Amino acid sequence: METLSNLMVGFGDAFSPMNLIYVFIGALLGTAVGVLPGMGSSMAVALLLPITFTLDPTAAFIMFAGVYFGGLFGDSTMAILVNTPGGSTAIATAFEGHRMALNGRAPQALATSAIGAFTGGLIATTLVVFFAPKLAEFAILFGPAEYFALAIFAFLASAAVVSDSLLRGLISLVVGLLVATVGIDEISGAQRFTAGIPEMFDGIGIIIVTVGILALGEVFYVIYEQNKPVPKLRDGKVARARLSWAEFREALPAWLRGTSFGVPFGVIPVGGAEVPTFMAYATERNLDARRKEPQFGDKGAIRGVAGPEAAGNATAGTA
Repeated sequence: METLSNLMVGFGDAFSPMNLIYVFIGALLGTAVGVLPGMGSSMAVALLLPITFTLDPTAAFIMFAGVYFGGLFGDSTMAILVNTPGGSTAIATAFEGHRMALNGRAPQALATSAIGAFTGGLIATTLVVFFAPKLAEFAILFGPAEYFALAIFAFLASAAVVSDSLLRGLISLVVGLLVATVGIDEISGAQRFTAGIPEMFDGIGIIIVTVGILALGEVFYVIYEQNKPVPKLRDGKVARARLSWAEFREALPAWLRGTSFGVPFGVIPVGGAEVPTFMAYATERNLDARRKEPQFGDKGAIRGVAGPEAAGNATAGTA
């Protein structure tokens, strides 16, 4: 009962007119920064930090939440519309989301992303409210052995998702690990593969890799295709800006499955949101392959957007 009482007090503060304005402004600014390739939700929080210096703690936290979750949606918006994720957490969303956009279903993909973000974040936050002590106990159970096992599992799962060939995925994984070793070792302080260049001491960040491979790759592809006829949307119309009941029912299981991946990874310290989004995408793709009429591929599958989006926001909700 004490938890419910405190929760009602919190709702009373959160739903005050000024705090609602703060969360709206935060979400708007976070989305505006999140749509910029390479910026991401974390960078949005860092850039907009000075805005909250004059606010009271409650309003500052509420605005930060709006900025962060708005940044996550901004990441996905760019992934869906132009195949250039704003951050690494939206890479899995780009696979099917951009295919939906090319087939005139961009509004449906964006709606799926928004509802999935709300669903994953809401469920994760609810679990934190009622089970925070238990989740904290679960988090501290992770030691070196568990982290090593989790890392190996995450590497293999991601390698299997990013390529149709497991061998190619593993080769990409090895290349990624080699790139990650560049810089100063955090434990020993030794320089690794820096060639004595000071700019290499901090290593090669994930943002640099994301922008360099995904954003520039899309730019070069557009330049290559610019002399070809522009494909027209089916019937020359853009899809409705909402989900039908049939589409909602199809996406709902994916939202719930994605949330189940995101919640535990958010609890684990330094768990990250990239792995659960890829795992959610892989799960939906494998389930789709068993259907009589698979939807993943050229036209884009709505569940390929719903799962990763719910996973990413659920991770943020428990983190």
